[in-house]
Amino acid sequence: MNRIANRPKVSAFPKCYIEPIVSGEMDLFDWIEMSSQLGAEGLEMYDRFFRSDDAAYRKRVREAIEQTGQVCSMLCVSPDFTHPDPGYRAGQIERQKRAIDLAVALGASCCRVLSGQRRPDVSRADGVRWVVGSIRQLLPYAESKGVVLSMENHYKDGFWEFPEFAQKADVFLEIIGQIDSPWFGVQYDPSNAVVAGDDPVELLRQVKHRVKSMHASDRYLDPGTSIEDMKQADGTLGYPKNLHHGVVGRGLNDYDAIFRILRETGYSGWISIEDGVNGMDEMKESIDFLKAKIARYWGAAPAI
Repeated sequence: MNRIANRPKVSAFPKCYIEPIVSGEMDLFDWIEMSSQLGAEGLEMYDRFFRSDDAAYRKRVREAIEQTGQVCSMLCVSPDFTHPDPGYRAGQIERQKRAIDLAVALGASCCRVLSGQRRPDVSRADGVRWVVGSIRQLLPYAESKGVVLSMENHYKDGFWEFPEFAQKADVFLEIIGQIDSPWFGVQYDPSNAVVAGDDPVELLRQVKHRVKSMHASDRYLDPGTSIEDMKQADGTLGYPKNLHHGVVGRGLNDYDAIFRILRETGYSGWISIEDGVNGMDEMKESIDFLKAKIARYWGAAPAI
């Protein structure tokens, strides 16, 4: 019974609609209504989706999510702590604090954090030091609000110029290895490990006891294409034309190996599907796949 009660839950994040929602071309409330047909238990939000800091507006968003029978699972934020200007980094710390406040208003207990952009003129040593210092400054505030900061092994925020500073596993592990707090952990994304040229299962083995949240998506290669053919000089893949999004479970990621590791560590957090690039039908298939895997490894969801 305990095995079932402590099962992970599935949420949805509209990767396909990020730019339209941020620009205002698509209304956030329209996405929330559309999501009710997917069968997820929660919705992941992005801080740039919000048109106002007004408390009443935030309350409306939370109520709209809950009216669909879902909750806000976590808040996706993309702070940039690798800028050489200390003033800029201080501003990003304040942005993350505002995001923590937004997470609280939405009822989410987890808030993503990133390292920043991999600027050509920033050394690894400086970047690591700035990121670690910035996150450490945020931890007392996160604790005071009851929100966990979850650092993702990310590729690139769509609104950034450069890829993620901590895209490669060695840099990512160097950073998280210097931050020891119950209010900090990892947001694991297996597809981002693939894009980084790293082994996603091996990365999970190294961070398995620190995973607080997870993104799930999948990548596909064109026929006749191999990962080795696509590697760039730095070992990453980027987002080449022959690497595509698709239904989770049908691509390069070994989700059975991933779910076995998560089950063995007792993971019971959110698994947020990043999908919909090829339409809502594929997002629904991906959610169904994840729910079936959770039922297999943790047991069926309790009846309501």
